Amino acid sequence: MKKQLFKFLAKLNKVILPSFTKRRLDLSKASKLQMVIFGWRLYVTKRALD
Repeated sequence: MKKQLFKFLAKLNKVILPSFTKRRLDLSKASKLQMVIFGWRLYVTKRALD
């Protein structure tokens, strides 16, 4: 059940949230909001793959 939820969230993130790796964002210069989005996407992706 949990894994299905995270897989759904990962697909939703891919559609809605921006991809900073495709934009070549330098994480040392990222704003707080960009870091939160990056961390959220990383967390959801990791949980979806477990």
